[in-house]
Amino acid sequence: MDLDAFTTVHSPEWDRLHELTRRRRLDGAEADELVRLYQTVATHLSTVRSAAPDPVLVTRLSDLLTRARARIAGAHEPAWADVVRFAVVTVPAALFRVRWWTLGVTIAFLTIAVVVGWRVATVPEALAAVGPPSYQEQYVNEAFESYYDPGAGFAAMVWTNNAWIAAQCVAFGITGLWPVFVQVQNAVNVGAIGGMMAAHGELDLFLQLIAPHGLLELTAIFVAGGAGLKIFWTLVDPGPRRRSVALAQEGRALITVAVGLAGALAVSGLVEGFVTGSGLPWWLKIVVGALALAAFWAYVLVLGRRAVAAGETGDLSGHQAGEVLPTAG
Repeated sequence: MDLDAFTTVHSPEWDRLHELTRRRRLDGAEADELVRLYQTVATHLSTVRSAAPDPVLVTRLSDLLTRARARIAGAHEPAWADVVRFAVVTVPAALFRVRWWTLGVTIAFLTIAVVVGWRVATVPEALAAVGPPSYQEQYVNEAFESYYDPGAGFAAMVWTNNAWIAAQCVAFGITGLWPVFVQVQNAVNVGAIGGMMAAHGELDLFLQLIAPHGLLELTAIFVAGGAGLKIFWTLVDPGPRRRSVALAQEGRALITVAVGLAGALAVSGLVEGFVTGSGLPWWLKIVVGALALAAFWAYVLVLGRRAVAAGETGDLSGHQAGEVLPTAG
């Protein structure tokens, strides 16, 4: 197809559609013309995509059709249906697509934490590196347990801190280095504290205070790390998509992951603020934490698997994000 000739022949129709979309008021005949031209230009766009996919012309016609669609259908008002769909389809799809990255981060984190904890608990030099004996005694006997002060203020502080850690993994994930640094630093800290508690005979207290909220909290941090590394890998290997398109699509899905993690961390913050430091029996606290974690993974694996099977990716829909050229492969 001769693209220049095609453009010359059909430009008057495109210009006319552009003019109609800019008018504040349309009479009956003009409204009918707008609909007819919308259908005609949609056919033109399909023809260009299949016969001569020029990116500039595709973008021009896509933008024109988007404005025309908005004029025909009216401005879209956010509805509860959109909110529900985002919560039960878009978010779980985005989380499901990073599940294997999450598993990898989880295994690496636990390995580092266990190794560091074992070394601190069994090697006197490693224990001494944590701090002087007076600091260790004060931390083990007072500071660690007293940190978990029940209340809304503490829950808000915990949520803010954890959300900031997750946000760093997401925002700087494309570097490939920052998520690794954050995860390793966090693993070393958790392992060192656990090892110090074990060396002083308080490993059971450590696990009792960490487990109720930590099951979900650490999982959310692992997901953030996995999502950050996934966007980095997209930069390295975009697959059949153009690198710019792949990064745009995965970047938007990454924001969806961040929204989902904000919710998960809010739940873990509530557990930490109102359950971990409460007077409830320890077994009940751990059951609450386990149920929160089970609910999260049921949300991801059940709803997410279903959404991905239906073609969802966690990205915006085509007309929201802007149409892109189809890519073979």
